[in-house]
Amino acid sequence: MARTISPEQSHRHQLPFTLNTDGARHPLENTGSALTALLGIVAAVCAFFPSMHLLGSWAGLAGLGAGLWAQMISATTAERFVNITGVVLSGIGLLFGLAHGGLY
Repeated sequence: MARTISPEQSHRHQLPFTLNTDGARHPLENTGSALTALLGIVAAVCAFFPSMHLLGSWAGLAGLGAGLWAQMISATTAERFVNITGVVLSGIGLLFGLAHGGLY
């Protein structure tokens, strides 16, 4: 006889969003990924406002450094995806910040 699965049982085995796809804890790597994503978002949002070129360019520069460091020590593919997304956003924010007035 075929075994049926109720909707409650089908969602029971799904894992929540996590960067630890290998099952091990990576607090340092996850912190680096989160910092890179945060700095990248700040830099990309500041790119839309020319008067915020100081914050955008410094956040972009810090995001590039943090992202490349986090990429070097990352342990899972999910962390690497967040790192590269943050690095790209940081680069966009840095370039627009430099175009709008620079770091100083």
